[in-house]
Amino acid sequence: MENMEDTVKRPRINLTRLLPRQNAYTLALDNEYRLHAFNEERAPLNQGKWRSEIFHTTEDRALDVEIGTGAGMHFAHHANKYPERFLVGLELKYKPLIQSIRRAQALGLRNSAICRYHAFNIDKLFAKNEVNNIYIHFPDPWVTPRKPRNRVVNRVILKWLYDMQREGSFLEFKTDSREYFLWALDEIKETPYKVEFQTLNLYGEGGKYFEENFQTSFEKIFVKQGIEINYIRLIK
Repeated sequence: MENMEDTVKRPRINLTRLLPRQNAYTLALDNEYRLHAFNEERAPLNQGKWRSEIFHTTEDRALDVEIGTGAGMHFAHHANKYPERFLVGLELKYKPLIQSIRRAQALGLRNSAICRYHAFNIDKLFAKNEVNNIYIHFPDPWVTPRKPRNRVVNRVILKWLYDMQREGSFLEFKTDSREYFLWALDEIKETPYKVEFQTLNLYGEGGKYFEENFQTSFEKIFVKQGIEINYIRLIK
């Protein structure tokens, strides 16, 4: 198995303001949803200040993170289910990014924000001990072609996330890719995380974690196809 090195290759991300063509979603990012949606230049300015500057509170309320929101079904569900907690999402594609924050705000929720930001730069987005729970649902498995160095659940990023999280918080990872999941288990062993629960078949396992599970859009497709859902919850 190919392991990650001590560093990750920083991705090169196009800046929204330099796009040769703008559309409704790129414009919404910096206009209509500007107070709760942040482009790749504005997002890191909030490091260490999400609670005070973005959510305007002096209360030490929980701040959760979702890496890769997709169209925002889980994002809106989480914000709605836990109105006492804050939620920050990461998404690179403009359309699902705007769909995510729009879904949450359509419910009248103001406890969430979203960033156009790459997870391989997430150490620039949050400060040490700033974050509570983290959700990573069905990231790109990078199996065709096989490029495991592009996988977000790797030992380097996991160590960053561990440092950002507060004691007792969890990280939840779900994927339909058995190859990715088994690879990630070896990466996890190289981190300080403790495994609270893991399974190769969440729906076959049943129990607490299945009952609490929110079925994402991708997940519905995979389950309908009979694909087993790999799941792990890590604890700091």
